Amino acid sequence: MSEEGKKSWFARLKDGLKRSSSKLTTGIADIFTKRRLDDDALEEFEDLLITSDLGVTTAAKLSGELAKTRFDKEVDSAEIQEFIAEEVTKILDPVAKPLVLDPARKPHVVLVVGVNGSGKTTTIGKLAKSYKDQGLKVMMAAGDTFRAAAVEQLKVWGERTDCPVISRDTGADAAGLAYDAIEQAKRQGMDLLLIDTAGRLQNKSHLMDELKKIVRVIRKCDETAPHDTLLVLDATTGQNAHSQVELFSEATNVSGLIVTKLDGTAKGGVVVALAEKFGKPVHAIGVGESAEDLRPFEARNFARSLAGLAD
Repeated sequence: MSEEGKKSWFARLKDGLKRSSSKLTTGIADIFTKRRLDDDALEEFEDLLITSDLGVTTAAKLSGELAKTRFDKEVDSAEIQEFIAEEVTKILDPVAKPLVLDPARKPHVVLVVGVNGSGKTTTIGKLAKSYKDQGLKVMMAAGDTFRAAAVEQLKVWGERTDCPVISRDTGADAAGLAYDAIEQAKRQGMDLLLIDTAGRLQNKSHLMDELKKIVRVIRKCDETAPHDTLLVLDATTGQNAHSQVELFSEATNVSGLIVTKLDGTAKGGVVVALAEKFGKPVHAIGVGESAEDLRPFEARNFARSLAGLAD
């Protein structure tokens, strides 16, 4: 087994968040080296949290909590790291919820949305592998019919995971494909159907109209579906993730988030800001390319990794 394979998930998460945690811990060390916690230090601390993408609300909350207990006392960087980890865990705990499938639904239909480039199609493939490994019967639908590459990518994941993939020619009606996929998934006794969608933002109104149409057509086949709508967010977009949550929530009932590419950014703090602002479940996070690098979201592990602390 490779060294990467031997690493614990926490070690891989910490490695993945290194750019985000380095920005935070370097800033903390600069502010809190043998210094009393005065108004100036608190202001610098709050600014650091904002520039680390934790969000204005979170930054104000954390600086306020720190002032309550430590104002005018000497603090060091290690103490501040522990404080951040503890407070961020409190914010993330309520949203750290795994995606739970309803065994009574055959299939449990999951609609996956997000902008192109967010890692949406790859995430679907990784989810398929995870649930297939748990012994479930999984089908995927290549609903991003405008991008031949997305369809081919999903077919590759189908071959890797031995899961059937429903696809059509480029430019085919995505809503019709979704309907056909549900019908086939029912006939074949599938436990889970994962439906990919287009993510073109060049014409937002057209994209959102298309998503609404897909949902309407899906409900003709199963009035309770989609049972989950997952929004895949690329962490490297930082604060732009906020507008994506708002945008896709207008068109679909986004039930949960998956945050990818945390290993390629210093903006990992955006997960905290999203939790604070929207309170939507964060089902999973990705810190690498392999299927094993998409894991259920755990608040404490993430908070300690972000603060640059050992487990």
